[in-house]
Amino acid sequence: MFRIPSIDVAMALIFGIGYAGIIFEESFAFNKSGVGLLMAVSLWAVRSIGAPSTDIAVSELTNASAEVSEIVFFLFGAMTIVEIVDAHQGFKLVTDNITTRKPRTLLWVIGLVTFFLSSVFDNLASTIVMVSLLRKLVPPSEFRKLLGAVVVIAANAGGAWTPIGDVTTTMLWIHGQISTLQTMKDLFVPSAVSLAVPLALMSLTSEVNGYRQDSSNVMASEQMAPRGQLVFFVGIGALIFLPVFKALTGLPPFMGILLGLGVLWILTDAIHYGESERQKLKVPQALSRIDTQGVLFFLGILLSVSSLEAAGILRELANYLDAHIPSSEVIASAIGVISAIVDNVPLVAATMGMYDLTSFPQDSQFWQLIAYCAGTGGSMLVIGSAAGVAFMGMEKVDFFWYLRKVSGYAFAGYVAGIAAYLAIHNLPISLSTTVAQVPFLSGS
Repeated sequence: MFRIPSIDVAMALIFGIGYAGIIFEESFAFNKSGVGLLMAVSLWAVRSIGAPSTDIAVSELTNASAEVSEIVFFLFGAMTIVEIVDAHQGFKLVTDNITTRKPRTLLWVIGLVTFFLSSVFDNLASTIVMVSLLRKLVPPSEFRKLLGAVVVIAANAGGAWTPIGDVTTTMLWIHGQISTLQTMKDLFVPSAVSLAVPLALMSLTSEVNGYRQDSSNVMASEQMAPRGQLVFFVGIGALIFLPVFKALTGLPPFMGILLGLGVLWILTDAIHYGESERQKLKVPQALSRIDTQGVLFFLGILLSVSSLEAAGILRELANYLDAHIPSSEVIASAIGVISAIVDNVPLVAATMGMYDLTSFPQDSQFWQLIAYCAGTGGSMLVIGSAAGVAFMGMEKVDFFWYLRKVSGYAFAGYVAGIAAYLAIHNLPISLSTTVAQVPFLSGS
C-alpha cells in the first residue's frame, strides 16, 4: 500500500504539472528547460519543508547534485567534442564512402552506418549528421522521409548497446547499473535485431521499390576543413578511450570526457594557430553552438527525480509495482513503450530511484532490458526520442505521417529485440542441458 502524506501529494502534483508542461511545450509556448529547472527547485523546496530537518534535506540535495553533475559534465564534454568534429566536416570520412544509389541498398547502408555511428556518438548528433547527409544524397521525396525514419530507428538502436551511445545508457553506466563489455556483448544482437526487422519490412514497401532518383537534384558536398581527418580520429579516440580510462584510473567517466575535450582543445588551438579566419573551428566557438538548453533540461529533470527518490516516493512506487507486476521483464518492456510517449531520461532516472543495486545487481537482466527498452522504445513515435524530434524539425515530418508509415515497423523491431535478448539470455542453459544429454559431448 502507498503511504500518502500531504507532502508526497504536493510533490507528485508539482511533478505532474511540470511534466505536463514539458510534454505540451509547444502548446504552452514555455521552453521545457525552464519548466524543468522550475520544477526541480520547487520539488526540493517542498522536500526541505517535509524533511525531518533542513540539514537532512540539504545533505540529500548535496548527494543528488554530485551524482547529477557527473552526467551533466559528461554530456557537456561529449556534445562539445561532437560539435568540434562536425565543424571540421570530419564525418565526411564516413559519409563520403556511401556511394550507392540503389534504393534498397541505400536503405540498409544508411541504417547500418547510423547504427555504428551512434554507438560512439550520441543518437542526437548521429541523427543530425545522417539527415544532413541524406539532403546531399537524395532530393526531397517520400523515400527521403523514409530514410530519415530509418536514421531515427538506427540511431536509437545503436545508442542502446554501448554506454556512451545514449543519455540513458550513460546514466546507467555512470551509476553502476551496467558495465561496458557486458552491456556491449549482451545488447548488441538485440539492438541489431531491432534495426534489421524494420529494415527488412521497409525493403518491401512501394516507397523503396518504386523510387527512381534524378541525380541532377543531388546537392554538392561541402569540403572538409584543414586537418579535419586528424580532428575526427582524435575525437573518436577520446570517446572510445572512456571505458579504458575508467578501468585504469577508477575515476568517473566525466573525468575521461574532460580529458578528451582538453586534448582536442589544445590540438585545435595548435593546428589553427594564427588562422583568424578559422576561429569557428576552435573550442570557444564550438561551446557557443552546443545545445545548452538540452543540458539544462537534463539537469532539471534529474534533480526533480532525485527529490522524489529522497522523499521515498519512488521506493513506494517500486514496492507497488513489485506487488502487482512480479515480472521484471514486463516492467522493463512497459517502460520502453512509455518512453515512446514521454522522455526516456526521466523514466530511466525514476527507475534507478525505484530499484537499487541490492534489488537488481550490476548487469542483471533487468538493467540490461531497461537500457535496451528505454533506448529503442522511443523509435515507436517521432516525439519519443531526441533523434525523432531532430528529424521531425529538420525534415518537417508530420507526427501522423510517422505514425502511419513507420511506427508499426519500429514496434515490430522493438518486440523482436526483446525476444532476441530473452532467447540469448536463456541460451546457455539450453546449451548446457543439450551437452549433458549427448554422451560424446559430455565425455561419458
